[in-house]
Amino acid sequence: MDAKRGYVPEDEKFFSPDAIEKMRTASRHIFYLINEGYNLKQATVFTGNHFQLSERQRLALMRSLASRHQLAERKRKLAAADELAGKDVWIDGFNTIITLEVLLSDSLLFSCMDGTVRDLAALRGTYRPIPQTPEAVKLMFDVLQEAFVREVNILLDQPVSNSGRLKTLIADVAEGHYSFHMDITILKDVDRQLYGKERVITSDSIILDHCVSWVNLTAECMKHKGKQGIKVWSMEE
Repeated sequence: MDAKRGYVPEDEKFFSPDAIEKMRTASRHIFYLINEGYNLKQATVFTGNHFQLSERQRLALMRSLASRHQLAERKRKLAAADELAGKDVWIDGFNTIITLEVLLSDSLLFSCMDGTVRDLAALRGTYRPIPQTPEAVKLMFDVLQEAFVREVNILLDQPVSNSGRLKTLIADVAEGHYSFHMDITILKDVDRQLYGKERVITSDSIILDHCVSWVNLTAECMKHKGKQGIKVWSMEE
């Protein structure tokens, strides 16, 4: 069982101070291109080739950047944690829990342009709980309890392995410890279920661009743990 979610030994080289400085320079090129209408992936490939960036570095930049329009819209739709009292929230379960597992594993997390926290743990449909999973769920619930939310709706992707096992684990962590009502649902297409919803908890860019409003819960969890993500981008000329 992998007990250190998102850890890759080469990351010490890929995200050294000198490497991060080079990535910040590259990020300015990518940011310019995507604001001129270029596709993010294409702009990252082009710029990554020029700066000879690794695949991990390119992925970190892709997950960290967004266009000016996306940044403005995501900022407009952001619901603060102190606005959640008596409200319901909708959680992109795997997206949120995996990032918190990475946090508790002391693996790399990135502070992104839009204020979200993202990881590089690409599971590609394969998931298995690790020793940090119960603590990750508890951290998420503790922050929601402090915000006095009324109802927590957790959506899990059916195609991802062990979704049923994670559902049971989440229910076990919550049982008898929290005042909010909770519902856990396993669905074939979580992303589309979250389109049009208010107070969505996710860092998935596509969902952020399609939901009515969102909550930056992972950033709040980072504050609780006194941790900060790595900033691999810069908007300075």
